[in-house]
Amino acid sequence: MLDIFRGLKNLVKVSHVRIDSSIFRLHYSLTVMILLAFSLIVTTRQYVGNPIDCIHTKDIPEDVLNTYCWIMHTYLVKSAFLKRVGKEVMHFGIDQSPTDESDMKVYKYYQWVCFCLFFQAILFYVPRWLWKNWEGGKIQSLMMDLDIGIIPEMEKKQKKKLLVDYLYDNLKQHNWWAYRYFFCEILALGNVIGQAFLMDKFFDGEFLTFGLEVMRLTEEDEDRRIDPMIRIFPRMTKCTFRKGGPSWGLETHDALCILPINAINEKTYIFLWFWFVILGVLSTLMIFYRVAVVISPRIRGFLLGSRFRLLSQDAIQTLVKKSRLGDWFLFYLLGQNVDSIIFRDIMHELARRLGHPKDFGEP
Repeated sequence: MLDIFRGLKNLVKVSHVRIDSSIFRLHYSLTVMILLAFSLIVTTRQYVGNPIDCIHTKDIPEDVLNTYCWIMHTYLVKSAFLKRVGKEVMHFGIDQSPTDESDMKVYKYYQWVCFCLFFQAILFYVPRWLWKNWEGGKIQSLMMDLDIGIIPEMEKKQKKKLLVDYLYDNLKQHNWWAYRYFFCEILALGNVIGQAFLMDKFFDGEFLTFGLEVMRLTEEDEDRRIDPMIRIFPRMTKCTFRKGGPSWGLETHDALCILPINAINEKTYIFLWFWFVILGVLSTLMIFYRVAVVISPRIRGFLLGSRFRLLSQDAIQTLVKKSRLGDWFLFYLLGQNVDSIIFRDIMHELARRLGHPKDFGEP
C-alpha cells in the first residue's frame, strides 16, 4: 500500500523547469495527488473487505443480500430525520418503510466514488497537459544550462549571446504563446467551479453547502440538529429485498445495512470541500492579477523589478516599453529558471540593443 502512494509522487512530480505559476501547480500536482490518493483509499476499502454489511434473515443468503443492496441502492426515511435517535427511532433516518416514495432519500452514489475521484484527477490535469503541449519545451531549450552559474566563461558568453539574439530577433512574437497560458489558468479556475457543481449533482444538491452546514452544526441545539455528514454519508441505512415465495407470492424483506465505507467518504469530501474553496479563491485572485498584468505595463515593470532585484530600473523601463505582454511573460519565466547574474546580463544587453544609450555595468 505504501509503495502505491510513493508512486503517486513520481506520477505528479513537478519539473525543475518552471513554466507556470505556483498556484497553477497546485491544480495539477498537489490536487491530483490528493484525488488519486483518496481514490486508492476508497478503492482499497471498497474491494478489499465488505463495504456494506446488512442484517439478514436465514431466508436470504448473506452474500446475496449484501451484493443486492450494494448494487441497487439503500435509503433513509426523510420524515424520520427530525426524530430523536434512541427515543423515537433506532438510528438516524431509520423508520418504518414509507408508503410514499417521495419520503425516501435514496443513496446510489457510494459504488461510484472511487471512479468519480479518479475522473476528477484527470480533469485537474487537463489544463497542465494543454499548456505543456503549447509551451513545447521553449523555456528549457532557451535555458541552455544557464541555470548553472559555474560554467566556462567562453561557453557562458556564447550561450548568453545566443539567447539575447533570439529575444531580440523574436521580439513582439510571443503574445499568442502567453495568452495560451492565461487561458489555461482560466480553464483551471473553471474546472474547480465546474467540479463543485458536478459534486453537487453527484450528491443530489448537497455538496455546495456541505462545508457551511458542517461549520454551522456546532451552533445548533444538540438534541435537534441534523448532522450533514450523517445525512449525506449515512453509516446505517435500509434496504428492501423482494423475492418470490413458495407459490411465487411476493415476499418483502427490510434489512438494516451498515456502510463503513461512508466513514471514509465523509472525511474525503469535507476535506475536498474546503480544499476546493481555498483553490478557487487563490485561482480567482490569480486571474485578477493576470488582468492587471495584461492592461498595465507599469505593473509589468514593477513585477520585474520586485522579482529580479539585480536588474537596473532603466533597463526594466526600456524592456517594458519596447516589448509586448508575451515578451514580458517570457522574460519573467526565464528569470525564474536562469541564474540571476546571467539573467541580469542578458536583460541589460537586450535593453542596450533595444536602444537604451546606457552601457549597463554592475548595479
